[in-house]
Amino acid sequence: MKTKKNLKTLHQFIDEEYGSRGTAKREKFEKGYENFKLGFLIQQARLEKGMTQQQLADKCGTNKGYISKIENNIKEVRISTLQKIVELGLGGHLELSIKL
Repeated sequence: MKTKKNLKTLHQFIDEEYGSRGTAKREKFEKGYENFKLGFLIQQARLEKGMTQQQLADKCGTNKGYISKIENNIKEVRISTLQKIVELGLGGHLELSIKL
């Protein structure tokens, strides 16, 4: 199998494009990625449950537009609201961790 010399791993690409961890540009990228990932996870869980955004919003006491904004990385979500979405809306359990 032939390999290309300029082929990079995802980590190499991110390091080259956004700098090393701890730099302002990299931190901005990392924060944006985490928000994107959170919205994607909520959307996937909702779809897995066969729910519409409106159904999820009704179950957790918010509105469809807010759910849409979270799923599309337009709006940041508070932890208390995230907990309601996950537990009341999706019937799951929210787990958080801190990595140092």
